[in-house]
Amino acid sequence: MTNDTDSIIYNDNKIRNLFFGLIFDGIGMMSFTIPLIGEFSDLIWAPLSGFLMIWMYKGFLGKIGGTVSFLEEILPFSDFVPTFTLVWIYKYLIKKV
Repeated sequence: MTNDTDSIIYNDNKIRNLFFGLIFDGIGMMSFTIPLIGEFSDLIWAPLSGFLMIWMYKGFLGKIGGTVSFLEEILPFSDFVPTFTLVWIYKYLIKKV
């Protein structure tokens, strides 16, 4: 059973994760704005995005999401995938945990 406090924390994390996820996806996509140089910025952003995904989503989902986020950012020309938003959709709309 959940109580009202658990529900409030869940809703706060839901909104917080959506907000941060949209910002982090935007940062990841910004490397497309500077041709060639932008891809080198992914060397810094890829591990950071993986860490942020693990921080936002605990447990197995965070680990898988962090790995996918890292790979998506480190691989050339794949920055258009909104990994943070897709994980948010999975967690809060599909899985609803």
